[in-house]
Amino acid sequence: MKLFIVCSKRFYPRVSDIVKELESTSHGITLPNSFDDPAAEARYRDLGVEEHSKWKAGMLKRSTDIITENDAILVLNFEKDGIQNYIGGATFLEMHDAFRLGKRIFLFNDIPEGMLRDEIISFNPVVINGDVTKIV
Repeated sequence: MKLFIVCSKRFYPRVSDIVKELESTSHGITLPNSFDDPAAEARYRDLGVEEHSKWKAGMLKRSTDIITENDAILVLNFEKDGIQNYIGGATFLEMHDAFRLGKRIFLFNDIPEGMLRDEIISFNPVVINGDVTKIV
């Protein structure tokens, strides 16, 4: 299965170990946008609202294209700033794109509490609770 990993940039340090596990189960992996350059967004933000907005729009479009090319997405949702199983705005939009495109959605941890919980539930994600062997 071809998987696109989506998550907050704050979780990038955890991606490599998860990728190793996934590759041992013969999954093809597409890394998160800007994984190789996590500081890119801050540089564009420093250029001003217009430049940052253009960059962000490009990243969201790129995500949609990548989701189209993959079989599923794996959402890495860990604790962030005291929020359990955090899913941010861009990740939520990527989940919505996957849902809209009929792709499978896997959550590394449980669905978070919060105002988007009902919408996330409606995407019918498969919660794997950290066990990548459940991605089938």
